[in-house]
Amino acid sequence: MTLWNGELPFYPQPRHAAGFDVPLLIVILVFLTLATSFLLILPGIRGRSRWFWLVRILLSLFIGTETVAVHFSTEWLVGRVSTNTSYRAFSSARVQAQVGLHVGLEGINITLTGTPVQQLNETIDYNERFSWYLGEDYKEEYAEALEKGLPDPVLYLAEKFTPNSPCGLYRQYRLAGHYASATLWVAFCLWLLANALLSMPVPLYGGLALLAAGALALFTVFAFASTSSVPPCPLRLGSAVLTTHYGAAFWVTLAIGILCLLLGGAVVSLHYARPGALRTFLDQSVKDYPGQMRGGPALVLSNPLHKQSEAQDLNVTIL
Repeated sequence: MTLWNGELPFYPQPRHAAGFDVPLLIVILVFLTLATSFLLILPGIRGRSRWFWLVRILLSLFIGTETVAVHFSTEWLVGRVSTNTSYRAFSSARVQAQVGLHVGLEGINITLTGTPVQQLNETIDYNERFSWYLGEDYKEEYAEALEKGLPDPVLYLAEKFTPNSPCGLYRQYRLAGHYASATLWVAFCLWLLANALLSMPVPLYGGLALLAAGALALFTVFAFASTSSVPPCPLRLGSAVLTTHYGAAFWVTLAIGILCLLLGGAVVSLHYARPGALRTFLDQSVKDYPGQMRGGPALVLSNPLHKQSEAQDLNVTIL
């Protein structure tokens, strides 16, 4: 590594923290477009069915959006601390800064923001991402960060998650992220299936699909929470210690799992206890159902044409 303008290797230009991840922003925009489109056609639905459809669609879109969005979020485990820390390698210069650690299913984000931002004649505002998802090499990204000469606090936290670190964070969070990601995608597929089944005269199976989606969402939470079994590794940054806690994505996934279980349980219970109320809420008429289950076999609905044909056969037999 060589000097740049008489300074140790460093960024020629400051790196500014990003507000949103691009995939996360795309997911939010897609589901907002779907919600807006539905709200535009909502006035065309007459009667109280309008409000039933409003509740159904908004709840469904909320569940689907969050199930996909948390997959790309880095807010599963977060930590932030203000400290006075060294800034560059082989330099005694220190800065007052706020350091943040954001752990997701696909990797980590490390932020460094000076307080104030302008210190040492530089703009201290960094947001660096290190990935361990399929096809990504964390060790290679960390080596590139060393070559770039990132600030000491960023490299220090990134080193704690390397495969060779004695902290053992890499293996635990990488495995937990893979399992959690896989179960989230399966839960999303079950959400799609539940929406299709609830639009057909088979609400029982739609409720069961919602129950399965909720169970998988809770499994995702438990899979990520299993990383708490890792022995605590102190993250000392200058004069302070960075501590972490579960972030918004973790709690939202937990809420989605509980919500799916409650909705699925309500559909299954109403199917057996109050099928008429369930049909009303789903905006389905009796003729849509080939039979009605009440803890026993289906009762076939009478058909006037079938009765007429039986009467004609009876007349022919008498003659």
